[in-house]
Amino acid sequence: MILAMENLDLVLAMTGASGAPYGVRLLEVLLRAGRTVHLVVSPAAAEVIFLELDRRVRLEHFQLSDLLGDKALQAAPGQAIYHDYRNFMAGIASGSFLTGGMVICPCSMGTAAAVAHGVSENLIHRAADVHLKERRKLILVPRETPLSLVHLRNLTLCTEAGATILPATPAFYTKPKTLDDAIDFVVGRICDQLGVEHDLSWRWGK
Repeated sequence: MILAMENLDLVLAMTGASGAPYGVRLLEVLLRAGRTVHLVVSPAAAEVIFLELDRRVRLEHFQLSDLLGDKALQAAPGQAIYHDYRNFMAGIASGSFLTGGMVICPCSMGTAAAVAHGVSENLIHRAADVHLKERRKLILVPRETPLSLVHLRNLTLCTEAGATILPATPAFYTKPKTLDDAIDFVVGRICDQLGVEHDLSWRWGK
């Protein structure tokens, strides 16, 4: 039996690069779209979330409301399933667990290096490795500048292995009026890659 992509769970990992608002907004949009999202947050990501959003995420006692807030949760018909970053017994650590794709947003250069070289030191690395070996959609959203030759080579290796590199680069033809508009453009492009319908930003030619 072939399952439709829209019926499959998605995986979202947040790592320790600047750009936490992109990952949090993406989670909110996916849940509002009614999707089931398997969420993994690295310790460095939790620190960046606090720095950039002033939200304290407790990895040992995770509460989705700490990340999204109660108001956002009430408007989200989807389901978030949290996995500790050290838990290799989670379903997403195995290729037998079907998913509709995985996003690492934001993706640190250290995480990109681990993915590029198949180093599975935590659940995020392992789940990414699974998506590559199973030829499933894997989207890396780096937010780093400038990029060194090491970064570029690692991102090239990820691309050659089948990943999509989607830099957190807002557009200006949409004439964003707020920072939220700029964030929504990037989140919308991620949703396009996942096949998740949205109306987050104006499309070229429309």
